[in-house]
Amino acid sequence: MYVSHLQLADYRSYAAADLRLEPGISTFVGPNGQGKTNLVEAIGYVATLGSHRVATDTPLVRKGAERAIVRAAVVRDDRRAVIELEINPGKANRARLNRAPATRPREVLGILRTVLFAPEDLALVKGDPGERRRFLDELLVARAPRFAGVRADYERVLKQRNALLKSASAQFLKRREPDLSTLDVWNEHLAAAGAELLAARLALVAELQPLVAKSYGELTTAGGPPVLSYRSSAAPEGAEPPADRTALADLLRTALAGARTQELQRGVSLVGPHRDDLVLRLDDLPAKGYASQGESWSYALALRLAGFELLRADGDDPVLILDDVFAELDAERRRRLAEHVRHAEQVLVSAAVPDDIPAELSGTRFRVHEGEVARV
Repeated sequence: MYVSHLQLADYRSYAAADLRLEPGISTFVGPNGQGKTNLVEAIGYVATLGSHRVATDTPLVRKGAERAIVRAAVVRDDRRAVIELEINPGKANRARLNRAPATRPREVLGILRTVLFAPEDLALVKGDPGERRRFLDELLVARAPRFAGVRADYERVLKQRNALLKSASAQFLKRREPDLSTLDVWNEHLAAAGAELLAARLALVAELQPLVAKSYGELTTAGGPPVLSYRSSAAPEGAEPPADRTALADLLRTALAGARTQELQRGVSLVGPHRDDLVLRLDDLPAKGYASQGESWSYALALRLAGFELLRADGDDPVLILDDVFAELDAERRRRLAEHVRHAEQVLVSAAVPDDIPAELSGTRFRVHEGEVARV
């Protein structure tokens, strides 16, 4: 799998860009602020319908423009597909596949799969649980696009349940009897949708564990072994949640019943996959707060490499994107990471200076300067 053509219109700093790519290694080199990351971000957006840099679509549209267009041609098993995304902040985005309109953008998920390394990845280890939940869910969707629908269903239920709790909480705090006539119905919906998402996350963590340990060992000899576990807000502290979906739904129902008074006091849902965490340990200590900077980077890279290996095992190499990551690594970690990824079908690298790019990743080079991209 590889991207053969990328076109942008009013995306970030680009009024227009037209770039032809090939399998193998391509590097984008230029000073910071010239538009390198915008190019690889756009490719990642086609794969995930989201940016690794911002939470909303508004910054993706060039200042003064109403919308942005990202168009990518993807070659997979000698078949070519063209994906076009129209980004409309404040309105519904639109998607086309081979010029035919899609009913909704998520229908194009799975056609292009990417694994993206970026300086922001350090948050996988040092950041809030939401960063790690996002990592798991994006990997789930990349492997099986139907999970985009599962996530959307869960988020819809959560939004409705939170609205009910907020209204009921206002009455509860005034010592009035709140109207909870529909809360049990939303509990059932949350338990059903949450159990499906939770079961998939638990299975994914089990698959990731040996791959993360292997990748970490290949990146560094410092610390280890890395151990992954899943902390569920529905399970008692320190308890492993069951893997069975039916048992997970029962677990969520019980936890929701037990948290009712506290939820009414706070007006928000306190139980469910949206409150869970992927726990990362190193040397039997929590990586967050105990791992050194170098160990944290190795852990974050190992998570991404493990995701790459899972996707590769499904039959196709995902496109590997290394966005200015080498500037954050010492020489030995640069070399080891480059050695690990250089045989992927397509590797896209961005760097501020050529010397940041390991010799193992020499390939086609593009110079990016003031929004102009030129092959050199």
